[in-house]
Amino acid sequence: MKKILQNATMVALLAVPTLNFAQAPNLGTAANFVLFSTNGAVSNSGISHLTGNVGTNNGSSTAFGNVDGVMNDQNGVSVQCAADLLIAYNQLNSTVATFFPAALLGNGQVLNAGVYSIGAATTLNLNLILDGQSNPNAVFIFKIGGPFSANAASKVKLINGAQACNVFWKIEGLVSVASGSHLKGTIIANNAAINMSTGDTLEGRALSTAGAITINGLLAYTPIGCGSPILTGPVAPNLGGAACYGIFSGNGAVSNTGITYVTGDVGTNVGLATGFNTVNVTGKVHPSPDGSTAQCNTDLLIAYNYINTLSNDIQLLYPAQFGKNLVLTPHTYLLNAATVLTDSLYLNAQGNANAVFVIKINGALSTSTSAKVKLINGAQSKNVYWKIEGAVSINSNSVMRGTIISNNGALSSTSSGVLIDGRILTTNGALSTSASTVIAYSIPSYCATLSIADLALENNQVSIYPNPFTSSVNIMVNKASQIKNANLTIYNTLGEVVWNNSITNELTTIETHTFKAGIYYYRVTNEGKTIQSGRIMCQ
Repeated sequence: MKKILQNATMVALLAVPTLNFAQAPNLGTAANFVLFSTNGAVSNSGISHLTGNVGTNNGSSTAFGNVDGVMNDQNGVSVQCAADLLIAYNQLNSTVATFFPAALLGNGQVLNAGVYSIGAATTLNLNLILDGQSNPNAVFIFKIGGPFSANAASKVKLINGAQACNVFWKIEGLVSVASGSHLKGTIIANNAAINMSTGDTLEGRALSTAGAITINGLLAYTPIGCGSPILTGPVAPNLGGAACYGIFSGNGAVSNTGITYVTGDVGTNVGLATGFNTVNVTGKVHPSPDGSTAQCNTDLLIAYNYINTLSNDIQLLYPAQFGKNLVLTPHTYLLNAATVLTDSLYLNAQGNANAVFVIKINGALSTSTSAKVKLINGAQSKNVYWKIEGAVSINSNSVMRGTIISNNGALSSTSSGVLIDGRILTTNGALSTSASTVIAYSIPSYCATLSIADLALENNQVSIYPNPFTSSVNIMVNKASQIKNANLTIYNTLGEVVWNNSITNELTTIETHTFKAGIYYYRVTNEGKTIQSGRIMCQ
């Protein structure tokens, strides 16, 4: 008899749907979309800011500005998303409810994790609080058997570890969200439309199996966590000697008017650098080309070519509408025409302080007055890179962040009050500033070496060979008198010392098996004075 009961229990357990007790569904590729309809138009009015893909498998997406994601209408990606969305809907539909609240949610109501079922039209009013009870895996599922509406300024709030990625709304009817509402979680409307209003915020997704999606001035972004990929962006370029400069032109005059403050070197490799007061420059002004500017020019071209060959993840389709409070995440972006930065651009590292942003512009870049690049959630200027194919014009009181590399274009910050939290570099073109502040970040320690006048280099007092090297490198002191108190220091491109020792013989051989392939900088000193510096490469 006992065995029969055990078998019966096993059969009963196997018959229970897979998703019991608030287990999250598998969204598949639908997790990459912030807005999607399997069968219906997806349309926008006003200025909406969206992070995540947007699309429809039967219809069109219209009137969207720049989206931090990819537009997918009636293509292979939308076909897969439609299939995955149906699977997720069926999984949610098969969950067994554990709670049966009234059709009016909110008004300060606090709910714990579970499956909630409401069989009729439901309204959200004021605050609905979802309590994770210190469990980041707590899942909340709301199964609503009719339309769902959110009153103006209603909010879903998450406390004690609850995450938006673990909140799901399965709605069998129209979803209508009034202005100023803040919702959390993935909304799946079955055979019904979704309408969201001005000033609404959605940390989650708005997905429909069959119905139009209409938004107006919406801020919506796919949630992070729950196994979502951590965005790192591309590998940053190696600036080499260009990292030493705040202002540089590979071929063109560099000039300043007014009081401009610079952290980093200033110079040009062809022409003259004029108008800079050395008192206001924390670094060295190179009034005419020298060994340091030659090294900077070489390394700048290497960095430019690297960025130029990076494949873009996301194309921003409206370059003339760049900014306007757009939020970008760590990716390689492409704007395929002349670009105007207006108002504010937010760079969101999503908590990853090492995340890299690359913005490639195939055309000139200009800014409005008081345009600003703002860093949020751990983003850092040292991880932001701009590659512009043309001239750059930065208007008064604007704030730019990151390394700006203009290719074959003049670069000007000719209005007062401009802050460059980074570098302004051009491969070929005049560069001018006026009453601006340029702060090159994370200047490597080898820059002090590269900024020294080139007299010692011209004297060629030390020979280093082979260069490039593999397993070893030789240092030959050409004047024996220089080895009395000579010392050699080798730095990597981060400015870290990888080798430091005295030179006691005319020929010194260094075993370099531990060196990683890449560029290194060296400095040879004698009695504390630098007699030579330069760049070497390990293969």
